[in-house]
Amino acid sequence: METYKFKTNIKCGNCIATVTPFLNGIAEVDDWAVDTKNPDKTLTIKSSTAVDTAKVIAELNKAGYQAETTL
Repeated sequence: METYKFKTNIKCGNCIATVTPFLNGIAEVDDWAVDTKNPDKTLTIKSSTAVDTAKVIAELNKAGYQAETTL
């Protein structure tokens, strides 16, 4: 299982509700969660196959949010 982490500006439950259809629409994403208590508002994505991180960032941008990959 691959794990990808992104620093985001997703701050609350309403924000999570907004991005849900965008993230759920990425076929390669098996599971995802946002830690809104973390100062970096970390989005963690888990997948059994490779995920195009640029696609994740583009989908979040469509939803009105920003993201960047982290190590």
